[in-house]
Amino acid sequence: MFHGEEFWLVRFLFQRGLALLYLLAFLVAAVQFRPLAGENGLFPLEWYREGASFKERPSLFYLVPSDRAIGIAAWTGVGLSALALFAVPYQLPDGYATPVSMALWATLWLLYLSFVNAGQLFYGYGWESMLLETGFLAIFLGAGSTAPPAVVFLLLQWVLFRNMFGAGLIKIRGDDCWRDLSCLDYHYETQPIPNPVSWYAHHRSKLFHRLETVGNHVLELAVPFLYFAPQPAAALAGAATIGFQGWLMVTGNFAWLNALTIVLAIATFSDGVLEALLPVTAPATTATPIYLEAAAVVVAVVVLALSLYPVRNMLSEQQAMNTAFDPLHLVNTYGAFGSVTRDRYELVIQGTTDERVTDVTEWKTYRFRGKPTDPERRPPQIAPYHLRLDWQLWFAAMSPTPRRSPWVLRLLRRLLEEDEPTRSLLAEDPFEGADESPEHVRVLRYRYRFTTPEERAETNAWWHRERVGTYVNPVSLEELRVRRFGP
Repeated sequence: MFHGEEFWLVRFLFQRGLALLYLLAFLVAAVQFRPLAGENGLFPLEWYREGASFKERPSLFYLVPSDRAIGIAAWTGVGLSALALFAVPYQLPDGYATPVSMALWATLWLLYLSFVNAGQLFYGYGWESMLLETGFLAIFLGAGSTAPPAVVFLLLQWVLFRNMFGAGLIKIRGDDCWRDLSCLDYHYETQPIPNPVSWYAHHRSKLFHRLETVGNHVLELAVPFLYFAPQPAAALAGAATIGFQGWLMVTGNFAWLNALTIVLAIATFSDGVLEALLPVTAPATTATPIYLEAAAVVVAVVVLALSLYPVRNMLSEQQAMNTAFDPLHLVNTYGAFGSVTRDRYELVIQGTTDERVTDVTEWKTYRFRGKPTDPERRPPQIAPYHLRLDWQLWFAAMSPTPRRSPWVLRLLRRLLEEDEPTRSLLAEDPFEGADESPEHVRVLRYRYRFTTPEERAETNAWWHRERVGTYVNPVSLEELRVRRFGP
């Protein structure tokens, strides 16, 4: 074993955590994929098939491009994730446990690869590639009483290292505020989806934010090198990473990025460390099967070869963040928040039943599950669930017009059509169940900021906003139907 250590308990905990995140990811796909990227989604499957070959972006949905196939794949993923979560392979005889486990994790990986490669804009996040890379390595961990191949844990530590160190590098090379230690003056307010604690974190002192930023640099640029150190240094580095990611979970909604990083950090521990920390004892193990050891060595060689491009990217002054270098997402580069926005912009979508828009037209507002549309609404806790439409609306609002995000016009068309799958992505459609349908929609652009403690005490509002422009002028369904939206 690596450093003479054993990893049965580590494997067991790691697999349970990863299975839970897979279950969540497939549940998100089951609920959101069809209205976003299905047959009639905002980014239809046909656009994916027209834009890339199967070899470039392999997916089951390239071969079977239907909403029915999407539903079957997503709910199959949910079911298989539940089997992995409850450690079903461990309940089988030793001769079957590892082969069944490998088949189970391989199927989960293949199914989720299909969603990521076909999801287009709505699946372009770094944590998608990281879940796939981590899930691929999980195939080779085995199950039952057999000891896991130690080299796989070294590969998982390598994923964790690239995630953390890549994020540190892109920050120190990117926005000046990371170097003058002022980025966290803005981050909590301008992050994609703040949570209930974000308001309180934002109002900490400037000294607190400066110390936070220094800690961020230490945890992302120095601590990752200790992942590969002997115990207990590796476990201490892993524990520091878990604490850091826990703080990010408490103060923001970053889907399962932080939770997955915590799961990866489990790989920095050993059974000896866990037995010293927790009231658990590892069972007696049998030797790792030769075929599993051989497969793990082959995977290690492949990962080493594919690491060339991610390492070159990390060392480059033009470092790209969250990039996959192969169609299977086996070895990727990571990095988040190289720049931090100073102002928060939001899009507010409204509709009216008036056939003719005038100065006295009454507009009703569409509400989204994670967006701070209503200034008095407390920021929600969403993560580790992922609201994909809400995230993309945050990106779209950065521009004063939909020129860079023309898909927003397709969203408006779906709202005017009162499309039920699209409605399912909203917190509230003000016209659902109404006697009249919307005739026009418009999109206003606002600048939002957190209220001060004094303002909140007086108004009970979490946000203050001011209108800065009109993103889309009032438009009817007929006007939207004549426009072509495509890649």
